Amino acid sequence: MDVPLSSPLSHSGYLLLKALLRLAGLLCLVSVATFVLLSYSPIDPIKAYIGNDLLHVPPEQYARIAARWGLDQPLWLRYWHWFSQVLQGDLGYSMLYNAPVAQVIGSRFAASFLLLAGAWLLSGFFGILLGLCAGRYLNRWPDRFICRFAYLLASLPTFWVGLLLLALFAVHWPLLPVCCAWTPGLSADEADWLMRLRHLLLPVTTLALLGVGNIALHTRGRVAEVLESDFIRYARAQGDGGWPMLRFHVLRHALTPAICLQFASLGELIGGSLLAEKVFSYPGLGQATVDAGLRGDIPLLMGIVLFCTLLVFIGNTVASLLLARINRGWEGEHAV
Repeated sequence: MDVPLSSPLSHSGYLLLKALLRLAGLLCLVSVATFVLLSYSPIDPIKAYIGNDLLHVPPEQYARIAARWGLDQPLWLRYWHWFSQVLQGDLGYSMLYNAPVAQVIGSRFAASFLLLAGAWLLSGFFGILLGLCAGRYLNRWPDRFICRFAYLLASLPTFWVGLLLLALFAVHWPLLPVCCAWTPGLSADEADWLMRLRHLLLPVTTLALLGVGNIALHTRGRVAEVLESDFIRYARAQGDGGWPMLRFHVLRHALTPAICLQFASLGELIGGSLLAEKVFSYPGLGQATVDAGLRGDIPLLMGIVLFCTLLVFIGNTVASLLLARINRGWEGEHAV
């Protein structure tokens, strides 16, 4: 049986196909722009790789290294070779870590996943909670306090928050470790989950504070909008009010848009992790990105850029699909 064009199944399939085509075009454009910018970077990858031994390297050996890495070829030819390898599933070889790019990204992202996931969950939970509280006491002192606090969090730079937390809870009050994912001198196998958790607290808190303000302000605005709707007036006329009304009538209308914004903020979270991991010397994907940029590791940077672009696109696509579904449900509910 044919599926009508207006059915939710065909609509979701159309959106998915459109998203895949947009992803392919986006990855191509991002890869071209990133490759061109990195090729004209003032950092010479060969000099960064050799380091202090550059004075002892003769010009012939320098030329052999450049030929081995393909740096003596024209820009378009180097990009075509890299793009051909990517189409075959090969992201290249990292000059900095002396390992395949896919392997470096996989190992580093495994460490960053706990950091990003913890910050994502905490920012969503506390942002929605503060937004509901502000909407519940709209234009009263809890609302004014939460709004000012949210604006303050949204304006603070990530590295400054990280340094402040380090100064307070690792230096002034030595309650938490200063850096790293586990105690320096130990291997990853020797670090237990409690040690990893203690080392995660400060960087997770830094990243979580980055997104709390936006989620809280968005949820507050949505709660204020729902409280002015007709079905809330009807619920109040039936005797509902206070927190029970907020829980059973307002929460389901205000929660899902906040979750959409949470998915759409993955790009901001990934960007903040670059600075947070560098401040706390956390061995994740963010620190690998900074080190690769300083050392001119073009294959690793290209792989990380494509990987982060894919994550951000997935988050934005999920947010768009959820928002489209919410709007259809909202229109159907009001049509009834």
